[in-house]
Amino acid sequence: MGSNTVGSNAGERAAGGRNVARKLIASHLVSGEMAPGREIGIHVDQTLTQDATGTMVMLELEALDLDRVRTDVSVQYVDHNLLQADERNMADHIFLRSACRRYGLWYSKAGNGVSHPTHMQRFGVPGATMVGSDSHTCAAGSLGMLAVGVGGLEVAMAMAGEPLHVTMPEIWGVRLTGELPPWLSAKDVILEMLRRHGVRGGVNRIIEYHGPGLASLTAMDRHVIANMGAELGATTTVFPADERVLEFLRGEGREGDYTEIVADPDASYDVTEEIDLSSLEPLIARPSSPGDVVPVREVAGEEVHQVVVGSSANPGLRDFASVAAIVKGRQVPPQVSLDVNPTSRQILVDLTRMGATADLVQAGARIHQAGCLGCIGMGQAPAIGRNSLRTFPRNFPGRSGTKDDRVWLCSPETAAAAALTGRITDPRDLDMDPPAVRLPDRSSVNREMLEGPPPEDEARAVELEKAPSIGVLPELDPLPDELEVPVVIKVGDDVSTDEILQAGARALPYRSDIARLADFAFTRLDEGYPERARAAGPHAVVGGRNYGQGSSREHAAIAPRHLGLRLVLVRGYARIHWQNLVNFGILPIEFADEADYDRVEQGDVLRIGNVRDALKAGNEIEVRNTTKDETYRARHRLSPRQRDLVTAGGQIPLLRERAATGR
Repeated sequence: MGSNTVGSNAGERAAGGRNVARKLIASHLVSGEMAPGREIGIHVDQTLTQDATGTMVMLELEALDLDRVRTDVSVQYVDHNLLQADERNMADHIFLRSACRRYGLWYSKAGNGVSHPTHMQRFGVPGATMVGSDSHTCAAGSLGMLAVGVGGLEVAMAMAGEPLHVTMPEIWGVRLTGELPPWLSAKDVILEMLRRHGVRGGVNRIIEYHGPGLASLTAMDRHVIANMGAELGATTTVFPADERVLEFLRGEGREGDYTEIVADPDASYDVTEEIDLSSLEPLIARPSSPGDVVPVREVAGEEVHQVVVGSSANPGLRDFASVAAIVKGRQVPPQVSLDVNPTSRQILVDLTRMGATADLVQAGARIHQAGCLGCIGMGQAPAIGRNSLRTFPRNFPGRSGTKDDRVWLCSPETAAAAALTGRITDPRDLDMDPPAVRLPDRSSVNREMLEGPPPEDEARAVELEKAPSIGVLPELDPLPDELEVPVVIKVGDDVSTDEILQAGARALPYRSDIARLADFAFTRLDEGYPERARAAGPHAVVGGRNYGQGSSREHAAIAPRHLGLRLVLVRGYARIHWQNLVNFGILPIEFADEADYDRVEQGDVLRIGNVRDALKAGNEIEVRNTTKDETYRARHRLSPRQRDLVTAGGQIPLLRERAATGR
């Protein structure tokens, strides 16, 4: 245990104390100025990949000709594609393990656990920076880390020793006071934030929680809140590393990894907020947006046919044990399917030792293997039009694997109440006392499911094991300097990456084969897109606000790029998808006047002349609609570095070009 090593210097203290987020950034800053809106470069200590995104990352490492990862710790998890309905998922896992051995990563075996809580248990270190090819990487902020979800290519670059480049966000200080009442838990806190601010409220911000209310929230409670900062659109979420974090690390046998990191007493924030925890009530997000949040009592009585407990959004032992305590000695009604997805093998062992697993099974629950499963549409798809209550982070349309789904998001307590009654029920209305859960002081630590990297000389001899289902990265040509492209599809506000490129059991097994995966692009919104895109060749997409929210899967950029996408013109972007477009040579621009969105139709041809000169001339760019003989003002947010990326056709072509020319 040590004192805070992320502190500010004397001059900065004199000008005002630092918050935790600024301390973390300052201690890893390698370029730029910490002023909101400026591009900064941050040194990366750790990386996280999972199997839905990791195969592409490993192909990118191969394309970069990397010898060995240069981070302190890099871990590859197998948690998404656990169903082995054909050979593809297992083939990917074999490839991933060979790549881990070749490049020097840790490998977390299938069934060991969901990446975020498992990483928190085994590798999370206060004060460290981490990037992960999963949007919920921000969950590690619960330990006082600066953890950012990004596209896979940015993770590959971090493994190669390159800094993470981001736009410096505002720091949004949320002061917590009071304590949560009985029958409420951490999920209700983040649902309250979503109720207040919706899915765009955190864009270009880091959320930092502080205040006396923190004392009542465990590190795993904080994980719940930090995890779903992604649903607010935030760059990341941070908590201080305090006594509750030390308590968590001690329980994992890692108290030596603790460093106190707290805000200075006179720390200030760019934006402020306050939540009195004692004033909250049980909340629920209605279908089909995490931002459509209402009190449970307002929708009580709706019939429920499925309840699923688990996911990275409610991953802690307490979450499962609370559900077990509520259903203990009772029976789930015949019309309700109660599904339990333990988030790690370690948690399943602890649940079993507590007797909670038996309580769940005897109440009628089905226990599934440790992993993401239903959260990513990999099994547990609900019936059409029937309500499914889930302790998950997302309920975007169709994400569950059912096209016309009705998925609600709630706390474990509200989920358990619905499982017992067969209807949406405010848990405070149950005829019982609040669950009393006593958790062990020490976790059932299991390191055997983690395989460490071999020595470097042994690693160099490892061959990548590629089955025929493992494809190759598409060839990425430079952006044409005269861009004249038809609009092949026009979409609305808050379109998620699950709608741009669906996940689930049908599509994800092809994640290593971009040519085949492209057949699923935009099909949740328009089944004709792939055929029209192939016929058009180079083309454009037009969209509304918050385009590309949700998952960090870069497949949502690569697959349309494979079909010819070169220009995206929208009212506004979600952060990760915008960067993924840049990384793969797709020009992302925004309407300067949002009303012009209504003037563009599918089939219109858009033209930008002298693209390179136009990008260098400033942030404004002129778009000509040749079909309607109209001109629109648009703007871009590309730094000089990002302009080079886009015009070269993407990050990998640019690196190859520089290697060939010696620049």
